[in-house]
Amino acid sequence: MSDAVSPSGPLCGLRVLDLTRVLAGPTCVQMLGDLGAEVFKIEKPGSGDDTRGFAPPTLPGSSESAYFAGVNRNKFSVTLDIAQPEGQAIAKRLLGHCDILAENFKAGGLARYGLGWEQVRNDHPGLIYCSVTGFGQTGPYAARPGYDSLVQAMGGVMSLTGEPDGMPQKVGVPVADLFAGLYACIGILAALRHRERTGEGQFIDIGMLDTHVAWLANQGMNYLATGENPPRLGNQHPNIVPYQAFETADGHVVLSVGNDATWRRFCDAFDLAHLKDDPRFATNAARVANRALVTQTLAPVLRAHPTAWWVERLEAHSIGGAPINRLADVFADPQVVARGMVVEMPHPTAAGGRVKLLANPVRLSATPPDYRIPPPLLGEHTELVLGGLLAMGADEMAALRARGVI
Repeated sequence: MSDAVSPSGPLCGLRVLDLTRVLAGPTCVQMLGDLGAEVFKIEKPGSGDDTRGFAPPTLPGSSESAYFAGVNRNKFSVTLDIAQPEGQAIAKRLLGHCDILAENFKAGGLARYGLGWEQVRNDHPGLIYCSVTGFGQTGPYAARPGYDSLVQAMGGVMSLTGEPDGMPQKVGVPVADLFAGLYACIGILAALRHRERTGEGQFIDIGMLDTHVAWLANQGMNYLATGENPPRLGNQHPNIVPYQAFETADGHVVLSVGNDATWRRFCDAFDLAHLKDDPRFATNAARVANRALVTQTLAPVLRAHPTAWWVERLEAHSIGGAPINRLADVFADPQVVARGMVVEMPHPTAAGGRVKLLANPVRLSATPPDYRIPPPLLGEHTELVLGGLLAMGADEMAALRARGVI
């Protein structure tokens, strides 16, 4: 199998049986694939991963979902109906060739197909089995399905996001899913290190709500330290002032004054020296206590010049400042371009035969991310994988296909 795409990277030689779908699980497994693991994505015949239907938008010139393409490169797509006994048997045979099983069914969901942790661990003592669910394997919510918006609501970030007098807001990208996927990847990498030392596999229990609470970070600590629910502050920072968005003459800019030395430099640079010794402004603690006054004082100053003027001069004085970019600006930004944050891969149905994808941001000097397999068509690699790994013949596969097993 490896010879088909010549994988490289720190996880080269490892194989993943991927029973994940939608976003959290696929995010985790794509990272493993980018780092060299060989991934066999199991999809339901006829429909596949739910996100294949999350369209529009589609890839340019194609009927393939852009959503699916975003988190499913470096995976072989194998159609297999694990609801059928024959499909379960094939999945178990594939598992015998794999180091990792990743799944995001409901808690205990794979057990009805004979693929639960307790059902496979004895036959595969070195297996790393990672389960991503909404609420983990234990606790009163364990049986509930998990969705990004629900977890953002329950995990507190929506209470922190939005204008003070407006509605609570979810983050504009599905951060609950994405963080769960990344924490899952970290867990798998740690388990691989443990297996390397001991030969033992293990079960990894990732709950989206757990990971969401974990990344509340300074806001979570603010609550634990005070017992008070942090208020919504819009674009302002709960612990630093000024650290927020301001209106400019032609748009908006984010001003980030991270400490008192920077504040004094800001005052000197922009004719605000009289504020340096004002006790209401002199220290960050004072500015936090007088947040509204600081904002009201600086607002007309920032409105006096266009965004580009501010960004240029703030940078010249080593003061944090940035435009609020739309995605068109992001992907044209010279830093984003220089860092190669968009990659192109061949794709059989996309316009021009190529597709643009978001790059992997992990920079490894010796073993960088490896872009080998474009987001696959549904079942594109079924014959390749079953024939290559399990030595199935064409007639056997044709019979399985006729019965809807593959």
